[in-house]
Amino acid sequence: MAVKYKAFTLPVILGLVVWLASPLRPAGISLVAWHLLALFLATIVACITQPLPLAGVAILGLTVLLVLRIASIETAIQAFANTTVWLIAMAYMISRGFSKTGLGQRWALWFVKLFGKKTLGLAYAIEGIDLVTAPATPSNTARAGGIIYPIIKSLSETFGSTPKQHTERDIGAYLIFTEFHANTVTSAMFMTAMAPNLIALGLAASFGIKISWFGWFLAALVPGLICLVTVPYLVYRLYPPKIKETPDARDWAQRELAKMGPMTVSEKLMLGIFGLALVLWIFSGMLGLDATVVAFIAVALLLLTGVLTAQDVLHETGAWNVVVWFSILIFMANQLNQLGFIPWLSRAISSQLKGLNWLTVLLVLVIVYFYSHYLFASQAAHVTAMYSALLGVALAAGVPHLLAALLLTFTSAIYASTTHYANGPASVFFGSGYVPQNDWWRLNFILGLYYLVIWVGVGLGWMKLIGIW
Repeated sequence: MAVKYKAFTLPVILGLVVWLASPLRPAGISLVAWHLLALFLATIVACITQPLPLAGVAILGLTVLLVLRIASIETAIQAFANTTVWLIAMAYMISRGFSKTGLGQRWALWFVKLFGKKTLGLAYAIEGIDLVTAPATPSNTARAGGIIYPIIKSLSETFGSTPKQHTERDIGAYLIFTEFHANTVTSAMFMTAMAPNLIALGLAASFGIKISWFGWFLAALVPGLICLVTVPYLVYRLYPPKIKETPDARDWAQRELAKMGPMTVSEKLMLGIFGLALVLWIFSGMLGLDATVVAFIAVALLLLTGVLTAQDVLHETGAWNVVVWFSILIFMANQLNQLGFIPWLSRAISSQLKGLNWLTVLLVLVIVYFYSHYLFASQAAHVTAMYSALLGVALAAGVPHLLAALLLTFTSAIYASTTHYANGPASVFFGSGYVPQNDWWRLNFILGLYYLVIWVGVGLGWMKLIGIW
């Protein structure tokens, strides 16, 4: 692949301008933190201009970081120990098992048979799977990569829609992008739908704010349902699939299922191992199992039973691509927090909001919290870094305690609708290659505005109605 040297221009200029402006940096930010900020911003812009694929950009960014001694090699190498990244990689392996055995194709044909009259109907059906599994799956990455992605991939391939054939817009891109947003919405609706929710819950408790599972669900119910009903249609209008109606799809799916015949032994093994993984993910909290450990168990069983081979694992380039670029971006973002830049940003926001009425303060905090996610490659890291600080600002301004805690936690979920590195599910779906980066950012910016209107505008009214404030 040819290197696009001109595409280095903007990130290099931005990085140098920020780097050379270090004498003008605000008090309280160390020189190392400022230099890391310059490098991080340059890397993010390079991820947009793409002089190299994402993994190449990330490796260059890490190399510059090491050469300039912003971090030691011993510290940097720990970037590849992030459990979320490995969960995503193992989800890719599980997905390969679905494709290799034919079980994914069989499931896709079943979906086409049941809901295949219109592409929009397929999208709602897939969204329904996410909605049903979300309350019991405390990892939105496991839900996206291990449960939903294999189904969408198989459906897309069934219709001949793949990035390799340059037919991704036929149906696959629409289904991928719609499910990413379904995952974002369900992550906000249920306390137990993703790990960062539980982190926020604990941080809120440190302020004496107790949130019950049902209280959370009730507060999120109306804005969540509005988004689940409207977003597939909005994406359908903003990013329409070429295949909109498949009037003969049901009969065709029935014929294809008949050709496949009964389930093979490998399909049954795949189904059993996947079912075990799903049960373990659902009860991972009770069993004390990390979601990533469950994914490793599933892949190990696929290897032991011969469903996958070692070569299958080694050739799953999508998984290793994510391990490289996502690990490095998470590392850089975490270092910004540890070196004090993110805490300084939170304090700076607090000092600028003194004297405003509490509703204005709350709105500003939500907007700042939402758009600051462009600086983060992990929802958990963002919650850990900024949630307590912003909640403290809100409470000091007189915002009703439960309202402040809930609205900030909902924001912790919906700010996934920013970048292709926003969270684990984003890297899973973007990494599939169905949606180009410029489309991902453009559409997410539009839908992000929509989420702010629904979750803040409608959400405030709904929470007032049910007595939260």
